[in-house]
Amino acid sequence: MTLTKEEKEILDSVENGEWRRVPNFEQEAMRYQKVAEATLRKDKRVNICMTGRDFVHIQKTAMRKGLSYQALIDSILHKYVNGQLIEKAG
Repeated sequence: MTLTKEEKEILDSVENGEWRRVPNFEQEAMRYQKVAEATLRKDKRVNICMTGRDFVHIQKTAMRKGLSYQALIDSILHKYVNGQLIEKAG
């Protein structure tokens, strides 16, 4: 397995004993798990209108990626609002 420079630095740091366990680890782990679950909970629905052609392209792309078209649309929107999907100029 090949590690990136950053991963290697982290591994070296752990192996050198530079990391300490959080005193209340179990409580913190539970807290972060609840935050993650709340963040990932899909609790909003939206309806959108698009051309039939766009919809067919989305369905085909989703099938190639092994996703439902809803999951693909969710992924695209999530990436866009988090600045990970950049619009091409022109």
